Amino acid sequence: MNQYSMLIQWSEEDQLFLVTIPEFSEQVIMPCTHGKTREEAIRNGEEVIKMYLEAWQTEGKTIPI
Repeated sequence: MNQYSMLIQWSEEDQLFLVTIPEFSEQVIMPCTHGKTREEAIRNGEEVIKMYLEAWQTEGKTIPI
């Protein structure tokens, strides 16, 4: 899971930190998740990575590298 990067950007409009996982850009509509704080956004991003990897593995889909 540590091989994936997270792009964290502040959204003035939403007043949230938005998280995008660049390696998932072909499979997932961006942004992937968000958080009220940077720390919350990072935790949520890690959970999303884990969730997608488990789902793709279960479905027999190719996992992004």
